[in-house]
Amino acid sequence: MSNDLIAKTAIDRRLAEIISPVIEDLGFELVRLRLQGGKTATLQIMADRPDGGINVDDCGDISVAVSAALDVEDPIEEAYHLEVSSPGIDRPLTRLKDFETFEGYEVRLETNQAIDNRKRWKGILAGVEGDEVLLNIDENGETQTIGLNFDWLSDAKLVLTDELIREMLRQKKEAGVEIDNLDETAFDAIETEDDNEAGADGANAKE
Repeated sequence: MSNDLIAKTAIDRRLAEIISPVIEDLGFELVRLRLQGGKTATLQIMADRPDGGINVDDCGDISVAVSAALDVEDPIEEAYHLEVSSPGIDRPLTRLKDFETFEGYEVRLETNQAIDNRKRWKGILAGVEGDEVLLNIDENGETQTIGLNFDWLSDAKLVLTDELIREMLRQKKEAGVEIDNLDETAFDAIETEDDNEAGADGANAKE
């Protein structure tokens, strides 16, 4: 079952139940799902490979498969725009294993309740211990390690640093993504411009 970091609202969770198996059958994992309101609703799906590294073609394959599954299940009443993307460099962390994978990197966390009179935290990930995310924070010039229960987290995201950029580019090159320069738009998302063209371009329109 999806946690709040992956899917927050009731409709997000319902969509995640439909979409997760479809994505997993293709060899990917659901990182985050959000159904955003607006003039035309946008369903944002963020996916990745279990070992990291996803490209535009992969996003296209996911988009086609997800569109087909949603056409069958028909969970969204209004017209919507489907957007499938990679997690990006300064990616959200949504699963407990993510906090272990990115140990040593800088992160911003938010908790769903105040702890020591604060909900926002910034520090260096120090791994995972049981159900707790360990974080090295700077307090009055001294580094101390705190543990935040995974279920307390409402938002978590890597901070964009030179070290993180180097690591992400290395992963993307290993995944076969050609990068001439640091242009995230080249591989970060596949979006659709016309909701009337459903199918391979990833668009999906509901009447």
